[in-house]
Amino acid sequence: MPSVRVIKRRIRSVSNTGQITKAMELVAASRMRRAQMNVLASRPFSKKVLEVIADVASISDKDFRNISPLLQQREVKTVGLVLVTTDKGLAGSLNTNALRRATRFLASETGGKPVKIITVGRKGRDFMIRVGRDIVAEFDNIKANPDLLDILPIARVVIDEFTKGTVDVVYLLYTDFINTLTVRPKLIKLLPIEPDMSAQEDGFEKIDFIFEPDPYGVLVSLLPRYVEVELYQAILENIASEQSSKMVAMRNATDKAKELKADLTLLMNKTRQAQITGEILEIASAAVALEKQK
Repeated sequence: MPSVRVIKRRIRSVSNTGQITKAMELVAASRMRRAQMNVLASRPFSKKVLEVIADVASISDKDFRNISPLLQQREVKTVGLVLVTTDKGLAGSLNTNALRRATRFLASETGGKPVKIITVGRKGRDFMIRVGRDIVAEFDNIKANPDLLDILPIARVVIDEFTKGTVDVVYLLYTDFINTLTVRPKLIKLLPIEPDMSAQEDGFEKIDFIFEPDPYGVLVSLLPRYVEVELYQAILENIASEQSSKMVAMRNATDKAKELKADLTLLMNKTRQAQITGEILEIASAAVALEKQK
């Protein structure tokens, strides 16, 4: 059994750790509120962009897929994957679940075709390097409160890889923010763009817009913006998920620290009581020995 001094040292260490995790929980909660506001504010815009694209594509019988290379369906020979993870850990199972989903996609959902990966976040990059995957671009140190301009370099690489024919289809994997306690990996098809995809969603209503100078000129301008907005939305979702997961993980760590401190305090009291009992027995034994000597 450890000594009282050793147990006191462990209690002090656990208390200090609990104070740190409590502070980290408060910081994550503050950042999560801002990230959640950003996500909720951007979701309607992201959805509306795709609805407008669907409206433009449906107003004529012309083959709109010849208007832009971002709409062209090709035989899939090479698959592209944009993997969004975090730069740092201490976020519970967030990155583990995302990487597990990416592994399942690479193993069973690509049809054995080569995959080129663009990573956003160091955790995903490090994992893909360890497993020997082909990384064509990597981005990290994304700001905690990014704007659309911060995402443009990522969108440019994705669009260039697709239009040059380096990849024939691009998927986007990120962690979707459901609520504070629920986040889950989400995989969507980013390129080629399918304008009729939004028409299949619940609540979609076709609106007769008036376009100037012409609908197809508007469509060509909207398509790159759609890719940018989808990437921006995915990164905002991932940031909100990260802060939420950090807050929950740090809260659990703080609770565990309190439980461990209580267990150690109980152990210290038992050890101290055993020491006192042992000392009393020694004194009593010495007294009995002295009486016998008399």
